[in-house]
Amino acid sequence: MNVHEYQAKELLAKFGVAIPKGIAALTVEEAVEAAKQLPGPLYVVKSQIHAGGRGKGKFKELGPDAKGGVRLAKSLDEVESHAKDMLGNTLVTIQTGDAGKQVNRLYVTDGVDIGKEYYLSMLVDRATGRIAVIASTEGGMSIEDVAHDTPEKITTIIVDPAQGFMPHHGRAVAFALKLKGDLNKQAQVMAKQLYDAFMALDCSMLEINPLAECGDKLLVLDTKMSFDSNALYRHPEVMELRDETEEDPAEIEASKYDLAYIKLDGNIGCMVNGAGLAMATMDIIKLNGEFPANFLDVGGGATKEKVTAAFKIILKDPAVKGILVNIFGGIMKCDIIAEGIVAAAKEVNLSVPLVVRLEGTNVELGKQILEGSGLPIVSASDLGDAAKKIVAEVRKAG
Repeated sequence: MNVHEYQAKELLAKFGVAIPKGIAALTVEEAVEAAKQLPGPLYVVKSQIHAGGRGKGKFKELGPDAKGGVRLAKSLDEVESHAKDMLGNTLVTIQTGDAGKQVNRLYVTDGVDIGKEYYLSMLVDRATGRIAVIASTEGGMSIEDVAHDTPEKITTIIVDPAQGFMPHHGRAVAFALKLKGDLNKQAQVMAKQLYDAFMALDCSMLEINPLAECGDKLLVLDTKMSFDSNALYRHPEVMELRDETEEDPAEIEASKYDLAYIKLDGNIGCMVNGAGLAMATMDIIKLNGEFPANFLDVGGGATKEKVTAAFKIILKDPAVKGILVNIFGGIMKCDIIAEGIVAAAKEVNLSVPLVVRLEGTNVELGKQILEGSGLPIVSASDLGDAAKKIVAEVRKAG
């Protein structure tokens, strides 16, 4: 789960992290009133969407010469003008794709005098089972570009969660950022505060870009925070921050049934159990000349109701011209999958080709259920056969 910048900053402030004063706004009038409550005379009006690159983004409705989604204002009139440009319009950034995202919230912050920008983030390093702290002197730009062009300017510091964040970790962060004097000490303190927030809130990623040197202070000017969805039951205060307008309706529906669903740009819907098998299924569809319309993992313990829900979610996508079901029944039983497929196909009046490949526990029983359903379901012997058949069916259907 992701949250907006202003929400992330409010969470970090509870751990003592230094941030500029700012106020969220849902309307143009609220944005102006927010600015009136700030010291001024400089303000920053920031679009709030779940995507990076907002400053360099462009609004579809305003043309290519318009300013981006993060703008400096030198008066209340400029705050009002920027808010009118942003609210309700579609911001396209490098992370949103061509469709962009509608801006429904703004964050008006106090303008600060920036001396130098740094990059600092924390994430879970799956390879080591530890927390990776990533620091760079090259803040304010894409860390991917830094990694590609000047990888020597990125320092990774590994923290063992069993040991926790120690003073030497803080010193290593400050050294990587090449800070001296009081700023060095501030960086050590802030790194510890960020680590405490990361662990206490069960974050999966916490990114500060930029961390800015503003006079004699280090301030978090922008932050991105995401959370481990499996730990959200421990954090109702974080769950309350969820903005469902930023999420795909199908993905929201899938989460209600504990389904892992991600919409893609293709035309063949996929329903698979297991992330690895799902990736292989998508790859083999592409190998045969078509593209997957989604990633959908029903998991290892799906019920008939869960499978039915998964089927309905796939069919809600108008781009889907055919469906490939690829199930290996280990914990999951093939007859349960078959019952769910038949129930869903009958309920939604299936009108696109359906190819099913079943293997594993109760596979023969599952195949009997599909064959006896009276539905035009095409059976496949293996994954390669299934991919060829669904591609052929989709192309035959036109």
